[in-house]
Amino acid sequence: MPTETVEGILDRALNGHELSWEDGVRLLKARSPDAIAQIRSTADQLRQQQSGDVVTYIINRNINFTNICEQHCSFCAFRRDEGDEGAYWLELEQLLEKATDAVQRGATELCMQGGLNPKATLNGSSLAYYLRIVTTLKDAFPQLHLHAFSPQEVQFIAREDGLSYATVIAALRDAGVNSLPGTAAEVLDDDVRRVLCPEKIDTATWLEIVGLAHQQGLHTTSTMLSGHIETPEQQIRHLDLLRSLQQSSLEKGYPGITEFILLPFVGQEAPKPLRRRVGRDQPVLADALLLMAVARIFLGRWITNHQPSWVKLGLAGATEALTWGCNDIGGTLMEEHITTMAGAQGGTCMEVETLVGAIASLDRPYRQRDTLYGVVSCEKG
Repeated sequence: MPTETVEGILDRALNGHELSWEDGVRLLKARSPDAIAQIRSTADQLRQQQSGDVVTYIINRNINFTNICEQHCSFCAFRRDEGDEGAYWLELEQLLEKATDAVQRGATELCMQGGLNPKATLNGSSLAYYLRIVTTLKDAFPQLHLHAFSPQEVQFIAREDGLSYATVIAALRDAGVNSLPGTAAEVLDDDVRRVLCPEKIDTATWLEIVGLAHQQGLHTTSTMLSGHIETPEQQIRHLDLLRSLQQSSLEKGYPGITEFILLPFVGQEAPKPLRRRVGRDQPVLADALLLMAVARIFLGRWITNHQPSWVKLGLAGATEALTWGCNDIGGTLMEEHITTMAGAQGGTCMEVETLVGAIASLDRPYRQRDTLYGVVSCEKG
């Protein structure tokens, strides 16, 4: 049986059919300018159908509360051992100062993640330490949406305290966590993870914890760290697993994944073995754009919000992504350390005026959103 053309695959996608793994791989391996232009056009049409023309953004603050971490991921330039130069661990007063500043600057969300520090305990309990952070921030600013703690952090807390994942998630939720970041996914393929992050949770555990978060009433996001050692086949497998998880959660009536965010690999300050293996320091924009377009087409109606990373791609690259299937330009962040310490050149903070100016340059309307893509204001370009 002859291989279906790119045009045939895209026609099926536009007619509402879900693509197979083989279809996705075929699209990612397209190399002719005509085929890539067709993929871009299809992703843009689906974006318009599924999300409309309005480009959204969020006013948020990112807080990486410590970079002291027990793990040694091969891509990470952020982590430090205790006592290393540059190691830090923010006190509660510092977290409150950052939250206060965020509120004064109009933030609706705090996004919080950090290293895995075994000494981060309260009365011998890791969970108690994390709960104290949550309750301190939520008591001071109950209106802020707390988007906090990756599946890896949930696993770490559960392991340290001998608890089930569900117990940890429920405790965080009850204390005031409103949603979980879908980070620590990297690439959901254990062959890749054994090289990239051998100490991290495996694919099945990541999927289990995100599924449990949905079951416990929490939305999550989803991410992919791309452009290092993974293959197109592994990239599509990652998207296929996200789509299946989302289908399962939504069909059971649970909250699900609110958005897909592509995080292209930045290797400038990454540990040398992976940096040498990848052979470049900054993302390849063309590769990231094609993958974002294919992600829009492959995930279809199941995950309809797609966001580029201006930290990793720069604002010009992220703006270009809005014509390749993305409908959201992300958040102001106010500060960012993990990607910046890896050598990213996109910056650490973005003013609202700069974000909306980038959107307006495409002659697209814009509006502020909250974490779950609800309306915050009725601004329009």
